[in-house]
Amino acid sequence: MIDIIEECKGAGSIGISGHLRPDGDCVGSCLGMYLYLKKNCPAETVIDVILEPFSNDFNCIKGAEDRRDYPRRQPYDVFICLDCDEERLGDSRPGFDKAKKTINIDHHVSNQSNADVKIVEPEAAAASELVFLTMDKDKMDVDIAMALYVGIINDTGVLQYSNASPRTHRIVADLLEFGFDHSKFIDETFYEKSYIQNQILGRALTESMLVLDKKVIAAAIDRKIMNFYGVTGKDMDGIVSQLRYTRGVEVAILMYELESQKWKVSLRSNGKVNVAEVAEFFDGGGHVRASGCTLLGDYRDVINNLCDRIALQL
Repeated sequence: MIDIIEECKGAGSIGISGHLRPDGDCVGSCLGMYLYLKKNCPAETVIDVILEPFSNDFNCIKGAEDRRDYPRRQPYDVFICLDCDEERLGDSRPGFDKAKKTINIDHHVSNQSNADVKIVEPEAAAASELVFLTMDKDKMDVDIAMALYVGIINDTGVLQYSNASPRTHRIVADLLEFGFDHSKFIDETFYEKSYIQNQILGRALTESMLVLDKKVIAAAIDRKIMNFYGVTGKDMDGIVSQLRYTRGVEVAILMYELESQKWKVSLRSNGKVNVAEVAEFFDGGGHVRASGCTLLGDYRDVINNLCDRIALQL
């Protein structure tokens, strides 16, 4: 594993970014990296963390207030892409493309990055796990540990998913040694939902359907419903996982409408189906048990097209 301080040695400016619609692991890994470099790089080094607006659940992480919407105008000496490849950087992509040196750290099997330094380990539970391995624990502090902890618990379902390896648990143990209130962080960043989030969860569950001999459960939230409840994509976190808990189901599908007949699709598997293969067929990607893509069309057609690919594995 690389030493991130050595990789950034001599850099006068560093950019850090992650994927569109950042989730807990994306936010945790980016802010953890940001705080670590701010602590250990020379004081005059310009360090930017560039992310789309993310859920208020993650504002408890130090550094969240320093988030930028766009890269600075000048090229960065080093640009670090976390939890995705450069194709999913969105508005921060120019920062990567123009940088003198690029670093990519990710755990998605679909990663196709052309970064100068590339660390991709699909067996890792979270990008935050890999970011920890680039750091010297003696140079960390409690705020860095909390950021990485949030990233790991969000991508492992508080360590319940099968991607949480013995190494993941050992890293979590190292992070907990910094002495923060981990129970509070789990509640604030994983379990707690707003009243509106619970309402849209209830709507999704009520209107869900079972297909493929009740092996697949699917729910679609269109713009009309989203506007009625006043929710955005950030409020959809956790719904697809709740669908997955349905007894007898092998795959859960959650779709919400980005614009007219354009759907953001989240896929979760209980093990039999590799949903990364399904998502990749539709130019998406992710993990064996958790993936996503964007599809166009009537929601019934989208569900049918997804189920055609799922049925090949079932």
